Amino acid sequence: MSRFFRALIVVVLVGSCGGGYDTPPHSLDDACMILKQRPQFIKAFKSTKRKWGVPVHVQMAILYQESKFDSDARTPHRYVLGVLPMGRQSSAYGYAQALDATWREYQKETGRRGARRDNIRDATDFMGWYMNKTKEKNGIPLTDARRQYLAYHEGHTGYARGTYRNKPWLMTVANRVGERAEMYKFQVEKCARIR
Repeated sequence: MSRFFRALIVVVLVGSCGGGYDTPPHSLDDACMILKQRPQFIKAFKSTKRKWGVPVHVQMAILYQESKFDSDARTPHRYVLGVLPMGRQSSAYGYAQALDATWREYQKETGRRGARRDNIRDATDFMGWYMNKTKEKNGIPLTDARRQYLAYHEGHTGYARGTYRNKPWLMTVANRVGERAEMYKFQVEKCARIR
């Protein structure tokens, strides 16, 4: 066997060993474990906090709800007659579950044309950008994970119209996001690596 093919086999084997972070972290109820397992996450969270002012625990709680920290998260498929696939429920994709049109608007306004929804730094930067728009348009503080989530889910206009009020299930989810944010806040304060 030639040296080239041996080298190719080694590269393929090493590449298939899963050296990347294609799967979400474990222990999603423990902020410190998440940050320990994914050191690049804390860099992204801190960068977004510096640039946009969104607290780390708020970012984490909304990312948990949107994707469970899965870079490849997508909405479920829709089916006709329960069996024929008709595409996905929406174009939401990636860590932040950003829709295609909203992502393009973010890329255009921020000049970040190469930003990717499956990149944690880009996803948290997007969230910071979006939540600041929410603060400007809807007056929701960046520290209010519950109401920021409602506006994130319903859009700025939907939130302003109060569309969430007719969705008891969404109110329940938003309450859980608020509770998770408080849990993560307490945990993040205890993480030595954050200090």
